[in-house]
Amino acid sequence: MSACEVEGVPVRLAADLEPVDALILPGGESTTMARLMEPALKTAIQQRSATGMPVLGTCAGMILMARDIEDGRADQEPLRLIDIAVRRNAYGRQIDSFEAEVESPVIGGPSAAVFIRAPQLTERGPEVQELARHAGQAVAVQQGNRLALAFHPELTPDRRWHQYFLSLDGKSR
Repeated sequence: MSACEVEGVPVRLAADLEPVDALILPGGESTTMARLMEPALKTAIQQRSATGMPVLGTCAGMILMARDIEDGRADQEPLRLIDIAVRRNAYGRQIDSFEAEVESPVIGGPSAAVFIRAPQLTERGPEVQELARHAGQAVAVQQGNRLALAFHPELTPDRRWHQYFLSLDGKSR
């Protein structure tokens, strides 16, 4: 996140979260991420988010943030940070990955979006605001201080999604 003039630190344990102002749940393998997350960290993330800490989930991070996961493992417990249901790997296998342009007024117009085994939003609650669409599907949503993207903005040189996320804490940068 040096391009956005903030320092990133890894968060593996609940104690690692204490000094953090905002959290990014990155892409990766959502099942593995959920299984490796200690219960204390899960609780700390839920509590900090509820009290105002912004959280961004990209791809697998969106899956972790969801209320419900379709096609997930029976033991895959989401964080329930945002009132959405998602379907894992909805855009196909790794070989089906693609880049597309998505339009969003919150970042000032179109941006490139990289979709890698991306989740598909299948339901969203009334408090969830749609921020961007691709092929008729919502691919970026926000609920309060929580932002979930079905794509990987970090794989493009455009930092507007990250800058928008960082603005959710109310501090000017």
